[in-house]
Amino acid sequence: EVQLVESGGGLVQAGGSLRLSCAASGFTFDDYAIGWFRQAPGKEREGVSCISSSDSSTYYADSVKGRFTISRDNAKNTVYLQMNSLKPEDTAVYYCRQSPYWGQGTQVTVSS
Repeated sequence: EVQLVESGGGLVQAGGSLRLSCAASGFTFDDYAIGWFRQAPGKEREGVSCISSSDSSTYYADSVKGRFTISRDNAKNTVYLQMNSLKPEDTAVYYCRQSPYWGQGTQVTVSS
C-alpha cells in the first residue's frame, strides 16, 4: 500500500522558514518523481515543485522560485521542501504526490 505522510507544517511569521517532509512507503521510491502541491482556502490545488527520480532535476512554480528548494533522500524515502522568505500568500495545506497517490496534507500558515 502506497503511503505518503507529510510533516513540518505550522505557523510562522512572514519572512520565516519551514521545512516540510514527505515520508513515502509502499513503492520503489527511487523510481518515481515526487511533487509538492498546495491548496489555499477557496482556491484550486496548484503545483509548487517537483523532483525527478533519475537525475533529481527540479521544477518550481514561478511564485516560489528562489525561495523554496526541493530535495530528496533516497536512503530515507523522503522528499523535503525547504521554504524560506515565507509570505502570507504561501498559507495553504501542502500535499505531496506520487501520481496518482496523495498524502493527507500539512497546514502552513504565514502571518503578516
